[in-house]
Amino acid sequence: MNKLTSYTENSQASMKAWRHDIHRHPELAFEERRTARKVAKLLTRFGLEVVTPIGKTGVVGLLKKGDSKRAIGLRADMDALKISELNDFEHRSQIEGRMHACGHDGHTAMLLGAAQYLAAEGKFDGMVVFIFQPAEEHGEGARAMIEDGLFERFPVDAVYAIHNFPSLAVGKFAVRAGSIMAAEDNFEITVDGVGCHAAMPHLGRDPIVIGAEIVTAMQSLVARTLDPMEHAVISFTEFETNGTVNVVPGRVKLKGDTRSLTSAVQDHIEATMERIVSGICAAHGASYEFSYRRNFVPTVNTPLEAEIAVRVASRVVGSKNVIGDSRPVMTSEDFGYMLQVRPGAYLLLGNGEDGVGGCSLHNPSYDFNDDILSIGADFWVALVETQLQPG
Repeated sequence: MNKLTSYTENSQASMKAWRHDIHRHPELAFEERRTARKVAKLLTRFGLEVVTPIGKTGVVGLLKKGDSKRAIGLRADMDALKISELNDFEHRSQIEGRMHACGHDGHTAMLLGAAQYLAAEGKFDGMVVFIFQPAEEHGEGARAMIEDGLFERFPVDAVYAIHNFPSLAVGKFAVRAGSIMAAEDNFEITVDGVGCHAAMPHLGRDPIVIGAEIVTAMQSLVARTLDPMEHAVISFTEFETNGTVNVVPGRVKLKGDTRSLTSAVQDHIEATMERIVSGICAAHGASYEFSYRRNFVPTVNTPLEAEIAVRVASRVVGSKNVIGDSRPVMTSEDFGYMLQVRPGAYLLLGNGEDGVGGCSLHNPSYDFNDDILSIGADFWVALVETQLQPG
């Protein structure tokens, strides 16, 4: 990796120390009080104006230079996951059943490093709004900050975010205009049949058979009712019954998850799923309940801001290390809610293909790769100084 520009290498040791401290003390959604206090304290020390809480446990840092009314928003997430860490390094989680298995500790440290540099040495004219968001993992934090007046209180012309990405080489960025991450929806289907003795199934209406038929039928929804150029995933993740070894149950409950890249596909999946459930249950003389909850919207980058992100990333790591037409990924990110309110872009930053950075996200052996801290911070600095150029 040929790194062309470096602003924050001198802050590498500090960012690493901040990151390791946050990693040792993971906090779940809307419980990020210690993390928020640490972030606020550091931002204050750097000379920023700090506003907290926003969105329950969120923190906003404001840094203004010059007279321009232009403003840019930079966002990092802070929450951890309910996972028991398997790593044995010195900075492993000190709280059983919780860990930073998605790298939000690193995202926070990178943005803090950029804030420190920009406050001391940044050459720009305008306002930088540093957004430290809670509760990303369950799709609630961005909405909480927005509902708390984030963009009315701190208007920005555009907002950006970075997420580390295992399997992508260290020092590479990936971004695209349009949908880069999927919506996530959860569904629950309850089928009520008629229970009976397992030896006399003709006396009942077996909801297990009905449920199995629903699971099988759903596999054709993506393959046969969507344009092949569209992207969608339907996964059943739970199949519950109230039966026992010699009893055909009277009820089954099916739960699962869908992913899609546009709201139109979301609408199609929801409507078609219920139509399939209704038809199968009617054919068997069973009743049903169907619920469909939309947790995340698609993360959709606006074209201009995606182009800006490519230019800035190329300035930092060289154009050969920037994928400007990246394939979308079917994981989800609640930054999509911010992109419904303001233009902006979401980028992926390589965490490594193997070794320390290659372990997948949400894995008990995952760790954020400290080698990319200064790369991410350098991107933030270059973005600010490019978009808020003096004069």
